[in-house]
Order: sequence, then structure tokens, then C-alpha cells
Amino acid sequence: MIYFIVAFAIIVIDIFTKYLASKFLSGIFTYPIINNIFHLTYTENTGAAFSIFTNRQAFLIVITSVFLILLISYIIHSHKKNKKFLLSNLAITFIIAGGAGNLISRIHYGYVVDIFDFRLIKFAIFNVADIFITCGTILLILCVLFFEKNLLK
Repeated sequence: MIYFIVAFAIIVIDIFTKYLASKFLSGIFTYPIINNIFHLTYTENTGAAFSIFTNRQAFLIVITSVFLILLISYIIHSHKKNKKFLLSNLAITFIIAGGAGNLISRIHYGYVVDIFDFRLIKFAIFNVADIFITCGTILLILCVLFFEKNLLK
């Protein structure tokens, strides 16, 4: 299924970028790409988005695992029911891949490596997995509101 190929590719990219950050940024902490606007910054986040649930790794692992199982089950059921490509399934695939990427890091290291640091807007430091979770969530909301109105039926 195309959704699992897409998810696998996203997970590989996420793990690879976190590896590169760990290898090249952990000793220098931050590297300005555009000074005071965009930096590559190495941080170890033991929480979830915006560091909520900090140092609650077991809780985050369980919750993420449950949500991933539910979302994967939905994708499989949805594909069996309707073989055509659905934008909403792509959105859910992005969320699955991002969640799995961060889950893998959390299980393996006990934290998630965050890298991208937009200082111009003083936003939280994030990683590739976070990008796909956010984009998937926005796309899913758009699908529910405008494109696939029968999604929740």
C-alpha cells in the first residue's frame, strides 16, 4: 500500500535528520543558517509538543502507541472499504509517520531530538516528525471541513 511506503520514507528521513543533528550539532549546540532568524539547534526533548508531559516517557510511549494502532487500523479499514486514493488517508499517514518517528526516538534514547529553530518568531524547536504531524493534522482538518465531508460517517 502506498500509504505505508510514504510513512516508511518519512520515518527514515526523520531518523536520519535526528542522527545528523546528534552527530554534528550536539557538541556545538546551535548553528545559525540565517543569524537570529533560523538556526539548527540540538535539543533533547523529554516531553511532547512544547515540552508538555516532560519526563513522562512511559506515558508518552503508551499514548502514542495506542493512537498509532488506532490510526493504522483506520487506514487499513478505510483502504479495504474504498480502494481509491484518499487525501484524508495521506494526512493520517503523515500523522502516523511523525508519531512513529518520535516514538522510535523516545523508546531508543528516552528523548526526542529537536533541530529546527525559528528564532524570528520565537517558536518551539522541532524536528521532521513534528512537521509531518502538524501538516497531517492541518490537511486532515481541511479534508473533514471541505473535501471529504463523509469522512466521519
